[in-house]
Amino acid sequence: MSDLLDHSGDCACTKAPRSSIRYILQPVEKDLGGFSVRRLLPHTDVRAVGPFVFFDHLGPAWFEPGKGIDVRPHPHIGLATITYLFEGEILHRDSLGSVQPIRPKAINWMTAGRGIAHSERTPPEVRSAGHTLHALQLWVALPAKDEETDPAFFHYEEAELPESVDAQRTVRVMVGEAFGLTSPVRTWSPTLYVEINLKAGTSINLPENVEEKAVYLVSGVLQSGGTALPQHAMVIFDSSPGIELVAKEDSRLVIIGGAPLGKRTTWWNLVSSRKELIEQAKRDWQEGAFP
Repeated sequence: MSDLLDHSGDCACTKAPRSSIRYILQPVEKDLGGFSVRRLLPHTDVRAVGPFVFFDHLGPAWFEPGKGIDVRPHPHIGLATITYLFEGEILHRDSLGSVQPIRPKAINWMTAGRGIAHSERTPPEVRSAGHTLHALQLWVALPAKDEETDPAFFHYEEAELPESVDAQRTVRVMVGEAFGLTSPVRTWSPTLYVEINLKAGTSINLPENVEEKAVYLVSGVLQSGGTALPQHAMVIFDSSPGIELVAKEDSRLVIIGGAPLGKRTTWWNLVSSRKELIEQAKRDWQEGAFP
């Protein structure tokens, strides 16, 4: 869903009073005609969290019968995309010939590398009935040495992704390693993406072996060290040990993070450490020479 919004808007940002919280990023919210998209990354002060350079939250949005999303074919370079659904279904197609329905709790990991084009649309059978769409889309920058790797597409079903469940919490590690769980998703650098559901009154500590990390509160009420974490805000934490999150209501959150990769330039859907690669991709797309 990356081409639904441009990248010119920046989130409101607060430097938090507690030492373990570096920033609280408020989203830029856009109404796209019946549904909203909240953008958290990139931000003027926080361009990335680990390798994550882009973070969008769509919905939850209700579509009347006959309605849906139509993200037309568009290009990417220098990154990997993650489209993750809480509700609904999207049909992914790309220039490698991949045709893959995206459904809740599965992971689509698309490595753009030197260049890939893809579209994301509501499938006809879903579009014909009323439906809800609730999703996250994230971009992960590739290390400079891997920016021009061959494009690739990988799909991981729900059953392939590790999950820990008890009466108080559910922890799903979609990418990386945390809480004793290891995801099979292939990454290009240390990367973490975790979904957690906490019952009211339950607490959990953030992983400590992550160089940079942030929490996004999808729903509910969370506190950390007495500071409330606003819903639909991204909270950037430092490397302090023993950072605890406490759910005051039933809450859903995601943790992202990993090792930083250095400065990246973003133009439209193109990301690179080298501006000349972006300029070449621009020309290729405009001239019909993109893969």
